[in-house]
Amino acid sequence: MTISVGEKLPDVTFKTMTADGAKDITGKEIFAGKKVVLFGVPGAFTPTCSNNHLPGYLENHDAILVRGVDTIAVVSVNDVHVMGAWARFSGGEGKILYLADGSGDFAKAVGLDNDLSAAGMGLRSKRFSMIVDDGKVVALNVETKPGVNESGAAKILDQL
Repeated sequence: MTISVGEKLPDVTFKTMTADGAKDITGKEIFAGKKVVLFGVPGAFTPTCSNNHLPGYLENHDAILVRGVDTIAVVSVNDVHVMGAWARFSGGEGKILYLADGSGDFAKAVGLDNDLSAAGMGLRSKRFSMIVDDGKVVALNVETKPGVNESGAAKILDQL
């Protein structure tokens, strides 16, 4: 069952890359008492994710924060080293919090997991975006067809 607007996010532990190496970070640390824009992608470095989804959030970083957002985060079912490399490569390091959901625990817990085994990618996340206020989902956008149609930064800006 996919999480719905009005529901609390589960307190799942992610990994993120820091200057001191990989670090665990809980959902509570990320979302408690904060307004967060979270978007999910099927895979770091994949074409649509790198060329169409992430760039909108980087380009609109300041416009999103000005609307009262504390953190912009991206999550993917990738390991922390891949997410750390993607942060450096994309120029998003220090602007966006890159969260590794290595085993898909978060994707499964919120019902946004996607079996892409037929494409050789295994378990991944659906492409989505959400606004989370103090751990509660206040807006949710899940893509139903390929591309970035509903989950991009422009839609989030309209919802803030």
